[in-house]
Amino acid sequence: MVVLGLSIALVLLLLGAFWATLRQDRKGRPGTPPPAVEVAPIETPMPAPISVPGHAGTDYTDPRTIRVGDRIEVHGSPARVLGAMHMSWQGQQWTEYVLRDGSRRLQWLSVEVRAGDPPHLEVQLWNDVPTQGMVPAKSMLIMEGVEFFPIERGTAAFRSEGDTGHPDRGLLDFADYRASDGRLLSFERIQGGSWTASYAQPLPPGSISIVRRAS
Repeated sequence: MVVLGLSIALVLLLLGAFWATLRQDRKGRPGTPPPAVEVAPIETPMPAPISVPGHAGTDYTDPRTIRVGDRIEVHGSPARVLGAMHMSWQGQQWTEYVLRDGSRRLQWLSVEVRAGDPPHLEVQLWNDVPTQGMVPAKSMLIMEGVEFFPIERGTAAFRSEGDTGHPDRGLLDFADYRASDGRLLSFERIQGGSWTASYAQPLPPGSISIVRRAS
């Protein structure tokens, strides 16, 4: 009986030790992690542009569409397009329109696409100034007390359209200058004639509108 009791006690002790070991093993073993959920990355929205430049032809009148005979407005002042001179020089092309405003004064409007990144449209209104026999110098010159420095000069080929007061085709010598305040001065002469000079007033987008198309 004593031996049987000891045997039973030993079996119980072994079972207890086995059960404790099994519980400890289950407690210390890390559980299987849940399957990772794939989350799509959040895209940072692109910032809105601070300022978007206007586009000729959609946001304002494209001055390149001006035709001889059109009635236009420049800064709200009416003018008529009497003629145009289509210029070409070293691969550059631009157009100079002769305008007659309400006071029958003649002005020139130049329209040119300037190279750049991106290219930009340059529109300038020119008014004659007295030259008093001056000729364009290759260095700095003084006009009405303002110093102007040379930027471009050359000889352009032109083709006239409408009433410009110039031949249908020919050559035009020019010399362009800029002052330190940004003002522009240009000398021109047709077919070796007398030099004339004019100041430029850059026009912002939207300052020109076509009132009536030529018939």
